Amino acid sequence: MTNEELLACATELGTPTYVFDTQTFGARLDAVREIWGPKVDLCYSIKANPFLVPTALAHGYALEVCSPGELAICERDGVDPARIVYSGVCKQAKDVREALRFGAGTFTAESLGQLALVDAEAAAAGVRVPTLLRLNGGSQFGMSREDLVHAVDHRDELAGCELVGIHYFVGTQRAKLKWQQRELAMLAELIDELRRDHGWRAQRLEYGPGLAVPLFEGQDFSDTLAPARDIAPGLAAMADRVELQVEMGRFLATECGYYLARVVDEKDNEDTSYAFIDGGMNHVTYFGQMMGMKEPRIRNLSHDERVRSGEAAGEARDWALCGSLCTTADVLVRKAPFADLRVGDLLAFENIGAYSVTEGIYLFLSRTMPAVALRDGRGVRVVREPMETWQNNCC
Repeated sequence: MTNEELLACATELGTPTYVFDTQTFGARLDAVREIWGPKVDLCYSIKANPFLVPTALAHGYALEVCSPGELAICERDGVDPARIVYSGVCKQAKDVREALRFGAGTFTAESLGQLALVDAEAAAAGVRVPTLLRLNGGSQFGMSREDLVHAVDHRDELAGCELVGIHYFVGTQRAKLKWQQRELAMLAELIDELRRDHGWRAQRLEYGPGLAVPLFEGQDFSDTLAPARDIAPGLAAMADRVELQVEMGRFLATECGYYLARVVDEKDNEDTSYAFIDGGMNHVTYFGQMMGMKEPRIRNLSHDERVRSGEAAGEARDWALCGSLCTTADVLVRKAPFADLRVGDLLAFENIGAYSVTEGIYLFLSRTMPAVALRDGRGVRVVREPMETWQNNCC
């Protein structure tokens, strides 16, 4: 979005506000599909940003859902349940029953215990649900290789689950292609072993490559789709051996989002200039940023407007940009150059499309949650008004 468009949004809607450009998001969804071709099915992880669900669906993506709340969002949005992969840990019996009532298309099993739970509930409901066995990748998620093989060997004992494939996701922002190449080779070997030694053909692989997207100044923004092109040959080879669905969130959604905030105070203390915004770290979450040690891309919309109108600008100097929370951790940038930064200036944080809207510590200090607006070809519309949180922090 242009500075003029963002300035108009901040002026009309107030601050702090999230603005998500669904045209940019849709164009990225289409670009990834074109790079990987028709053999690779695509899945959007809605935990990255649930407000983008309608756009993901409109562009033919399946949805990965990780909680009962996310499932409720899908039901309210009229999502075809057949396009849902119901993932996530710690499913309870009532969660499984509700998902079965809705008709969620595919379940994942994080452990033998979770597999038994889904199987029992599905059998009680008189249905048989496609189930993916999640393979552990070195964290608390997924089952061990031994448990996965055990489940395969005892698949005939399952009354409610039909084992259809494997789910594998390790993490996000993984910039070295060799990691994904090793995983795809390991998964191909496992699929062959299960067919050869255990008589089970995995029909499907649900794979999260965790491709990296740049977030901070100094990183390469020239071609943010390069990781998708680099991994394309490996995905094509896997798609020739098994039905492949690739799930992503951050890689798809990051670039479409902006966070608009206003400078409300400034001061100098010893050798540091401080500027404070009417939001803070409860609204702005960049993966890998610790107490502002990295500098995200931030536009001073007011300064750019002053320059455009011919008003002289001051010299650039470093500022520590802080939020409105009463904690020393609320530092968004420890040192970022701004020219002519003033109280009242409107700032736009770029690359905020993934996770900030869902990952912030929103109840801390009972601050107001920001408005959310979507921009499409018809303009900008508010889809969530600012929400007070204090009611959730009292008896």
